[in-house]
Amino acid sequence: MTTDADSAATHDDGHEDGREAKSEYPTRNQVLLSGLRSWSRVSLWVIVIALGLALGWFVLGKLWVGVLPVLLSLVLCTVLWPPVRWLRGHGVRPAVAVFTVMVVCLGIIAGVIALIAPSIVDQSSDLGDRAVDGVHKVRDWLQGPPLNVSDDQLNSTVSAITDKLQKSSDSIAQGVFSGVSATTSVLLTLFSAVVISFFFLKDGTRFLPWLRRTAGEPIGSHLSEVLSRMWTTLGGFIRTQAVVSFVDAFFIGLGLVILHVPLAYALALITFVGGFVPIVGAFVSGSLAVLVALVSNGFETALAVLLIILAVQQLEGNILQPVLQSRSMNLHAVIVLLSVTVGGSIFGVIGAFLAVPVVSCLAVLLRYMQEQVLRKSGEWTESDDQGDAEKSSSGSGLSRFWRRGKSSSDGESESGSQGDSTDEPSADSAQPDAG
Repeated sequence: MTTDADSAATHDDGHEDGREAKSEYPTRNQVLLSGLRSWSRVSLWVIVIALGLALGWFVLGKLWVGVLPVLLSLVLCTVLWPPVRWLRGHGVRPAVAVFTVMVVCLGIIAGVIALIAPSIVDQSSDLGDRAVDGVHKVRDWLQGPPLNVSDDQLNSTVSAITDKLQKSSDSIAQGVFSGVSATTSVLLTLFSAVVISFFFLKDGTRFLPWLRRTAGEPIGSHLSEVLSRMWTTLGGFIRTQAVVSFVDAFFIGLGLVILHVPLAYALALITFVGGFVPIVGAFVSGSLAVLVALVSNGFETALAVLLIILAVQQLEGNILQPVLQSRSMNLHAVIVLLSVTVGGSIFGVIGAFLAVPVVSCLAVLLRYMQEQVLRKSGEWTESDDQGDAEKSSSGSGLSRFWRRGKSSSDGESESGSQGDSTDEPSADSAQPDAG
């Protein structure tokens, strides 16, 4: 009897232990409610972020007239800063150095236009005659087999197009006036960008120290570090695209000159400018060169031009871009293509031009945020620190200039320079506090 009682008691204790073990785990309802609460918080954050982005997009649309010159001036500063830095390093006053570089740059642009304009004027009439001949060939082809379009059908089609144009004369006139206003707006934007670039190049070295003092720590250090990395990425992209575009324009222009294609120099210039719009710009400029060759010199010359363009594009895609652009953007080709497409569809040509630099800067911001998360979570290793130091040491001149807090404005008052250098951290303290 005692044994049976003991075994029954032991059995009851086992059931109680099982119930206690089961009570350590949450119930199904508790698990589901916990998951719903987590998803609710994430959804609320996503909604708040989306509303903030929508508000920012609305404000950007309202202020786009003032934002666009600033963006263009930043792109221009990446090109003009190296010679300005060299002159300032040799004792030239900041304002004089910037003014000299900008005058020389405008002189080069004016010289290129002066060299190309006469050839365009001389060859435009011949190209027009060749275009008329091409239209006649198309007409003869339409009238021949297998289409066999009659003269009456062609004349009726031309008459319908003429009547449509005459009826749309008012809208065409409005389009002309809107084009004139758009041209005026473009000129004002370019002028504003040049003026803003002058002051950016002259006083830009004071911006990050001022931002660091104004925002305070650690926000100021984070902002200055992110902006420095964005400047490095932007400068690397512009200089890399300039080299790639120059190589494309040189070899394609050389081929056009050898094949005696009209407007060869103008087409080479268009190729150089189009190279700053990755993927899409090369396609458009190449198509234009092939079209001009087809109209002016015939099918054989157009085919030769197409082969030259494809060969140059292979040189660019397999040699130049992997070597030069691997450290400048670090973006996948799909992201580049989508950014150019979306930017061009929303903002037109200027959107296609600025799409890749903007996306590159956003990628820098995301990488920096990921770096800070890894630092706080303890997953940042010594090898990551070494890689980050190598990236910082290989940055652009202005980025290192800003980080050192160096004052190169020799003509300024000594007290102002001492004040800036006192508040600016050294290169060793450039890395912001992860906390």
